[in-house]
Amino acid sequence: MKKIILATAVVAASLLSISCKAADNVVLVTLDGLRWQEVFSGADENLIDNTDFVADTDELKALFWRDDQAQRTQALMPFFSETLAKQGVLIGDRTQGSFMSVSNPWYFSYPGYSEILTGVVDENIDSNDKVPNPNKTILESLNSQPEFKGKTALFGSWDVFPYIVNRERSGVFVNAGFETFDAVKSKEVTLLNQMQSEIPSPWHNVRLDSFTYRFAKQYLLNKQPRLLVISLGETDDFAHNGKYDAYLKSAKQSDAFIRDLWQTIQQTPGYKDNTTLIITTDHGRGSHADDWQHHSSKRALARSEQGKQRFPNGIVGSEHIWLAAIGPDIKATGLIKPSNELKQAQVAATVLNILGVNSQQVNPKMAAPIKEILK
Repeated sequence: MKKIILATAVVAASLLSISCKAADNVVLVTLDGLRWQEVFSGADENLIDNTDFVADTDELKALFWRDDQAQRTQALMPFFSETLAKQGVLIGDRTQGSFMSVSNPWYFSYPGYSEILTGVVDENIDSNDKVPNPNKTILESLNSQPEFKGKTALFGSWDVFPYIVNRERSGVFVNAGFETFDAVKSKEVTLLNQMQSEIPSPWHNVRLDSFTYRFAKQYLLNKQPRLLVISLGETDDFAHNGKYDAYLKSAKQSDAFIRDLWQTIQQTPGYKDNTTLIITTDHGRGSHADDWQHHSSKRALARSEQGKQRFPNGIVGSEHIWLAAIGPDIKATGLIKPSNELKQAQVAATVLNILGVNSQQVNPKMAAPIKEILK
C-alpha cells in the first residue's frame, strides 16, 4: 500500500510539472487601488492643484509636478520608469493602447484579490466581509505539493487577507492587519513589533505599509519562500480619505520598497537571477475629481440607493488595472500592446507557469497565463 501511495504522489507531481522553467521563485506585490494614470503619467494635474484633496499644493507640485510626462512619471515612481520599463515589461497604459482589466463584476478588493490569487472569478464573492474564501488560491495549491510545502506565504496590510487565503483551511503562512510577526526571531523584528503597537494607523483595519514590507523582507531572507505575496494598502485608503497628497507620497514610497525588494533579491543567494517579480493592483479608480476616491461597478453600486443616485453608471474606469514584471522569465520589452485586453484572472496561471507548474492541472477553470510577457 505504501508503494502505491508513493507512486500516486510521483504521478501527481509529474502532472504538475512543465518542461520549461527559468525561475525557481516568484514574488508578487500588489499596490491596492493605485491607478494606472499615476503609474504611467505621474501626478494628475486635475488633482494636484485641488485644495479639496491637497493640503499644500505648492509642496506637492514641487515634489511631483513636471511639465514633461516622462519626467513626471520618473518623479513619482522612479524604479518603474528607470528599471521596470527598460529591463522588464509593463501593461496598462491605456493612452498607448495597452489594456488590462479585472474580470470580476464588482471592481473592489476582496473579489480582486481572489481573482489574482485563484485565477477564477467567483461572482458570489461580492463583498469585503471577512468570509473564508471557498476557492483555493495558488498559495494553497502549491503548499499541498511536497516541493512547495511551507514555501508559500502572504504579507498584507489589510486585515481581510487571512480570509482571502482561507488560512485555517489552507495552512498557508499569512501575516496581515495588525498581527504580531513571530516567525522570525531577531532584534529588528522585535523592534518592528513594538513600533507597530506604538505607532497609530489612520485606519482600524489597515496597518502602515512599512511594517508589512519590513516583516515580509525578514521572512524572505530567513525562510526563503518559493512564492511570496506582499500586499501594500496605503494608496487605496489614502485615496478613499480624499488625500491626494498622501496617496502620491505613499505611491512613491511603494516604488522605493519595490526597488529595495528587487535589490535584495539580486543580492541574496538562491534568489539572485532566479526570481521573477510581478507587481499589479486589485482594482482601479475613477478618473475625475468627483470620483477618483471611489471604485465599484454599476452592479455593485445598484445595491446602494445613495451610490446608485450619485453614480448611476458605477465608477467608470475602476475596472482598469496594470501590471509590471521583471526577472529571468520576463521579456525586457517595456510597455506591450497585446492584441486583446489582458485580464486580472491571468495573473495566477502566469505565476504557476513561471514556477514550472501546469495551471490546468491545478484548476482547469483557471484563466490562461499572460504569454505575451513570458520568454
